[in-house]
Amino acid sequence: METSSLNTWVELSAAAYAANLRFFASASGRVSELAAVVKANAYGHGWREIAQLAVRAGADSFCVHSLEEALELRAAGFAHDVLIMGHVPLARLETAVTAGFRLVLYNRESLERLGEITEREGSTARVHLKLETGTYRQGVDERELGGFLAALTARRGVRLEGVYTHFANIEDTTSHEFAIEQRQRFERMAAVVEAGGFAPLLRHAACSAATLLFPETHLGMVRLGISQYGLWPSKETFLSYTLEHGRPAVPVLEPVLSWKARISQVKRVPAGSFVGYGCSFQTTRETLLAVLPVGYSDGYDRRLSNQAHVLVRGRRAPVRGRICMNLMMIDVTDVAGVELEDEVRSARAPG
Repeated sequence: METSSLNTWVELSAAAYAANLRFFASASGRVSELAAVVKANAYGHGWREIAQLAVRAGADSFCVHSLEEALELRAAGFAHDVLIMGHVPLARLETAVTAGFRLVLYNRESLERLGEITEREGSTARVHLKLETGTYRQGVDERELGGFLAALTARRGVRLEGVYTHFANIEDTTSHEFAIEQRQRFERMAAVVEAGGFAPLLRHAACSAATLLFPETHLGMVRLGISQYGLWPSKETFLSYTLEHGRPAVPVLEPVLSWKARISQVKRVPAGSFVGYGCSFQTTRETLLAVLPVGYSDGYDRRLSNQAHVLVRGRRAPVRGRICMNLMMIDVTDVAGVELEDEVRSARAPG
């Protein structure tokens, strides 16, 4: 991509994405379906671009939140299975069934509407039953499971393809007792479903953190969210993996997205000068500042004022002063040879 005429832009690394997916394919023993979660515009990376990278890297299917996201994938030519994990309005279920999407199922109203549609059209709805194991968002509670299965049995056009759950407290702690309880509850409930005549089923529970930390959750599918993009779910996940496997065994997840900009001014500032709005930073030495044409209107978080670093000529340069709407300042005193329109990129800390 030609960037010489741009002030700021983002780049996606196909090599980084492929390396991340190779790691997860290996970690799961390649017996699990690799589902690339591309909801919310692929976590801000661009759904179309990431879907293309995912297909090239060997992803088996996609997960999205909404019917609209699933339809966009189909319209763009992606024929892989798509699991819609969010609520599809009752009025739009027929569209979802006709398109052949996998649908999450967790309430009677959706089940009844799907039954009506499939009986009228002679079609089949592919559903994955969401089991409530402790997150208390979507899901069928264990106490309601028997009645729900009875209603599902009566709807022959609604084909139960899978059962799944989602962990509530696997990323935010290094103590995973609650996640273990959820996994045990899921296994118990899934066994009830299969005993009710719905075997074999595609079982899945693993998000990125579970895929990293608990091989026993890999089952029939792993749903790769944030970590396919090269980011650890949390510092606690990183620490948990390190404690379990040792520092040398920790995988190097490669960030797929780089945010870049070009320096719009370089200026020398005397010691004791205040930088930016609110005089929130004062220089303690003669300082070489570089101004970047990036601010909070571009999405650069204002809370990073005086906190973040960027990379200039391969060196880390600290952000100085308050992030403005369209501009920000960095200290390049210790970076040799900085010039106007030098390329600057966002910096991330390992783990």
